[in-house]
Amino acid sequence: MMKKLTAFLKAYALPIFAVFAIVLGIVFVNGSKNATSAKAGRTPVVFWNEMGGPAEVALDKLVDDFNKSQNKYEVIPQYQGAYDEAVQKIIQSHGTSASPALFQSFDISTAQMMHSKYTTPVQKFIDEDNYDVSDISPVARSFYSNKGKQLAMPFNTSQPVLYYNASLFKKYGVTPPSKSPSYSEVTRAAKELYEKSHHKVKGMTMEIYGWLMEEALANAHTSLINNGDGHTGTPTKINLNNPTTKKFLSWIRTNIKSGDFVNYGSGSSAENNEIAAFLANKLGIFVQSSAYIGQLTTGTKNKLGISYFPHPDGVKANGVGIGGAALWISNDKPKKTQRGAWEFIKFAEKSKNQAEWQKATGYLALNKNSQKEKVLQDLYKKIPAAKVPGEQLASAKPNNTNSGILMEGMQLTRELEETAMETVYDGGNINSALNTANKAMNANLKTTNKANGR
Repeated sequence: MMKKLTAFLKAYALPIFAVFAIVLGIVFVNGSKNATSAKAGRTPVVFWNEMGGPAEVALDKLVDDFNKSQNKYEVIPQYQGAYDEAVQKIIQSHGTSASPALFQSFDISTAQMMHSKYTTPVQKFIDEDNYDVSDISPVARSFYSNKGKQLAMPFNTSQPVLYYNASLFKKYGVTPPSKSPSYSEVTRAAKELYEKSHHKVKGMTMEIYGWLMEEALANAHTSLINNGDGHTGTPTKINLNNPTTKKFLSWIRTNIKSGDFVNYGSGSSAENNEIAAFLANKLGIFVQSSAYIGQLTTGTKNKLGISYFPHPDGVKANGVGIGGAALWISNDKPKKTQRGAWEFIKFAEKSKNQAEWQKATGYLALNKNSQKEKVLQDLYKKIPAAKVPGEQLASAKPNNTNSGILMEGMQLTRELEETAMETVYDGGNINSALNTANKAMNANLKTTNKANGR
């Protein structure tokens, strides 16, 4: 269903938005769930975001705290729906009265935002204020930077981690994976759990998700595309069929053949099903976003175990990239409005606010000083494993391969990655699946570059 929706958006969204940009922009503002107006004497800063559920509640509190902390600006949060949808609204409303001053945009839209020329890089304000960014995670910052210039500031950030049911491992006398496990360690643990539980518990799963395949490459210091994964120049070639990808898929194939692996497919249904199986003691290990910690520790007596994202045997872990989104500043607004957007960003990155954000949402606190805040210290006492994702983030040194992929057209790239994964999961040939995906990816990249005059 998600793939069909994405295809529809690619085929029809831009033409439709191009015709109705201004009208739709007005609808977005008036139709938002929490639209308000600025108090007299304050500069309004309209903030488009994609936070729903508990994250929306936490974001509204953060905005309210900022508005109460000073009297110059009034940040006005407006929910804009899913990431893909919001990006199109942002691009098509730019230059109109309906566009936001501050907006949240997800990781794989970074190249699109950069090339649009619609934003003021936050580096401008960093330089003006002599703002010290060293306290903010360098790996998270590197995802939204290019050639030494910070384009946007990371905000709601997650990392993929390996979850395991520590209570089940103890029950069946299985040694859990180490803090930074190799593929063979995970395989050993999954097989043992499956056998010692007399096949009552499946050992592991790996969702059919392009992001996870990309992270496997990152953790093995392998680029998916040329020019430093897009960080040193415009990407012109994709190489999915490389030894690292083959090792990743071969590892999964090994577990499939052993019977300890269960395939839940792709998309939100796969995530829901793997979490349900994990909580029901029917699954021992899965890899997913660190933002799920709260869901995995609520209403269960089981002890949660968390390890770093696995790496190939014989290869030192390089660290993985982040997921989530960043805060960007639109360049079509007056200087004082842009300044207000930046003041809010600085407020959001403060250690106490980042600590409270992690506690409330599961997203990682990006300010290293947040780890000293009482709210996180209390969380770690209650759930010791909750500390691990932040440690994984802090342990990595940023380089091109763990700083995200800076390329337009990533949505289709991920669909093709997932098609290759699905083919392999269903017993297809690894080389053939990767070659087919690679050919389609490069054709799409060539078309994208040509359309953008590159």
